[in-house]
Amino acid sequence: MTAPAGTPARDTDVERVVGGYLDHLAVERGLAANTIASYRRDLRRYAQYLAAAGVRGLGEVAESDVAGFLAALRAGDDGHPPLSATSAARAVVAVRGLHRFALLDGLVPGDVAAEVRPPAPARRLPKAVPVEAVVALIEAAGSVEGPRGLRDRALLEVLYGTGARISEAVGLAVDDLDRGSSVVRLAGKGGKERIVPVGSYALRAVEDYLVRARPALAAAGTTAARGGVRGGRLFLNARGGPLSRQSAWAILRSAAERTADASLAEHVSPHTLRHSFATHLLDGGADVRVVQELLGHASVTTTQVYTLVTVDKLREVYAGSHPRALS
Repeated sequence: MTAPAGTPARDTDVERVVGGYLDHLAVERGLAANTIASYRRDLRRYAQYLAAAGVRGLGEVAESDVAGFLAALRAGDDGHPPLSATSAARAVVAVRGLHRFALLDGLVPGDVAAEVRPPAPARRLPKAVPVEAVVALIEAAGSVEGPRGLRDRALLEVLYGTGARISEAVGLAVDDLDRGSSVVRLAGKGGKERIVPVGSYALRAVEDYLVRARPALAAAGTTAARGGVRGGRLFLNARGGPLSRQSAWAILRSAAERTADASLAEHVSPHTLRHSFATHLLDGGADVRVVQELLGHASVTTTQVYTLVTVDKLREVYAGSHPRALS
């Protein structure tokens, strides 16, 4: 479509629009640096794909070009291996965001990417470990001598006792845990807070850590770390600073390697105790919507994946127990 006389044509050069979109994501939407880097990588590949197809301006792109890019991602080429459904979906989300941005900025007359759907990733069941394995993990974490063992045990007890994400646990302030009411305030995704009950095992482990270990760790750090006021982190590293997510994950992995089950280290992940928390609750008869609230899921659909795990367990018990279950 030709612009009216006297109206300057908008510059829809793909590379320039990509640059403007990335600036928008960084400045106006405040996305994390790692997220921006992923978008930049995906959109650079999209721009190269369009250039190879002879497309120079975003206004020239057709829906078939976007669909073709998705197909190319899944197929791979000489310079790129085929992408999984999850990775390809991430790239398509970036491309759709680019076209939506261009439409809202008046650079193009329509959104040709709106109807191109990202591929659905294969549904992966969360991996939980048996209760005995959780106990072994916690015992192994607490077997380390000195303040570190008390801290590590308290951390794993909190993770399993509340279903917190590792990032939520390491972000806890001392005052987020109300030992009188036996609840903890967790700051989840998007800054959403939720109140979760804390069991007696976790409370005792935290009490031991606060009395016998945290003061020694805090002594090596800053005034903020030493304080019992809100803002003083609950879990500290050996230098008295806040324990990082990476360090917490290393604690879990190290504990798994010290258990009698040599294969356990192959199955643990940052979400292992969270998944086990949810699965064991459902196995014990908890309502899925209660588990949803405890996990901080926005939709019960996200939580229902755990019911598939428990159905598998029911099927296993049935097959081993009912006299006419097996032919």
